[in-house]
Amino acid sequence: MGEGTIRRVLKQRRIPPAPRRTDTAWRTFLKAQAQGILATDLFHVDTVTLKRLYVLFVMEVKTRHVHILGVTGHPTGQWVTQQARQLMAALEGRTSDFRFLIRDRGANFIDQFDAVFASEGIEVVKTPPRQPTSNCWAERWIRGARYDCTDNVMLFGEAHAREVLAAYEDHFNGHRPHQALDQTPPDADIAEVIPIEGRIRRRQVPATNIYEYHRAA
Repeated sequence: MGEGTIRRVLKQRRIPPAPRRTDTAWRTFLKAQAQGILATDLFHVDTVTLKRLYVLFVMEVKTRHVHILGVTGHPTGQWVTQQARQLMAALEGRTSDFRFLIRDRGANFIDQFDAVFASEGIEVVKTPPRQPTSNCWAERWIRGARYDCTDNVMLFGEAHAREVLAAYEDHFNGHRPHQALDQTPPDADIAEVIPIEGRIRRRQVPATNIYEYHRAA
């Protein structure tokens, strides 16, 4: 029976195609290794002068802690590699906590970029071709950053974009709750006791339209 005949029979009987093995294998890998994964990506924002800027970030998947590594109008391979070196320096002795870095197949991520992580024992794993949602943590963060922050702020240039995104990074890591973390932020102190009584105070996150709410001391 030819391939065309098989396809026609399946269609007539309304039998969907079998799941792709690559997709199944990828999901299994992510689920099994999530505790030791870094996820990285680039996304763009536009200024009021219609200049396009690119933002490079890395997420620690276990804690959801995000590092915004840099903002530039020219995300060359050399620039991306330098940001990776600075991340390794910032992580100091914690690089052994991570086994894999997930990234897409963009031309910005050159061999030297991968070598920075390989030198710390972190294996770089590329997402399957033409499947941007395979890096689900990074894609979800980009959507949230745009919805919560950059889509609501008029950016006037690189310096302003860095200021706004740095403020959002602090908000995301220190205040924004996450379902995966039992409604706590990535940097939450589990030993901290939060009072359930008292007045609630509102504070605007500097350089953004985001507000945070805290119990008054």
